[in-house]
Amino acid sequence: MEEQGLVYGRNPVEELLETSKRKINKILVAKGVKQDNKIKKIISSAKENSILLQEVPKEKLNTMVQGNHQGVIALVADIEYAELDDIRKKLSKKEEPQLIIMLDSIEDPHNLGAIIRTAEVAGADAIMIPKRRSASVTPLVEKVSTGAVEYIPIVRVTNLTDTIKKLKDDGFWIYGAEGSGYTHYFNTDYAEKTVLIFGGEGKGISQIVKKNCDELIKIPILGKINSLNVSNAASISIFEVVRQRILKKQINA
Repeated sequence: MEEQGLVYGRNPVEELLETSKRKINKILVAKGVKQDNKIKKIISSAKENSILLQEVPKEKLNTMVQGNHQGVIALVADIEYAELDDIRKKLSKKEEPQLIIMLDSIEDPHNLGAIIRTAEVAGADAIMIPKRRSASVTPLVEKVSTGAVEYIPIVRVTNLTDTIKKLKDDGFWIYGAEGSGYTHYFNTDYAEKTVLIFGGEGKGISQIVKKNCDELIKIPILGKINSLNVSNAASISIFEVVRQRILKKQINA
């Protein structure tokens, strides 16, 4: 059974030890697990930081999480979500181009974890998700993100529409990724302050959120299947923003 307060998998636990400010109560390592470099590093780091290290049967770890724990689980305090006002204040002082990823009712933890990973790799400034009808950051999400949740601020907001209006007041341009969009994602000139919105599996972006977008973008579909997995669509769109910004930087250099 999956529980809050767990981080599992070798990469996520390693990232946790290296970067997280969360309190780590205990690390469980499966008896007989292959002592590769990552496991050795985790054990060494735990000892250096006086974190309780316990060797337990693999079967015990199997009962704690649903996914592949790779022989190691950390028991930690729950992740702390960032505050919207804090993110807005921080970005108001940033001179470089800004990118926020907003997710409208992404319910699959695998998709959420994959998007968090992509957003962090792309250097996004924050991820925003609704408090209701949305996956939250669970141990499975942390595992899929390969520890990216430790690096990128994640904000839970009560109302996406109100949040969009506040971000517009801050100068952000809002792009909704939607199959019914009227501009291909690669033909869009993204603003210096960009919000990319991706909708839930099978549902897309809600009508009220769509109405508050400045532009709706789409990925061309040439095959017989009429859509991409949302995490794949997010990766394509996010890195188009990155590509354009790198190109502009090179031109202006």
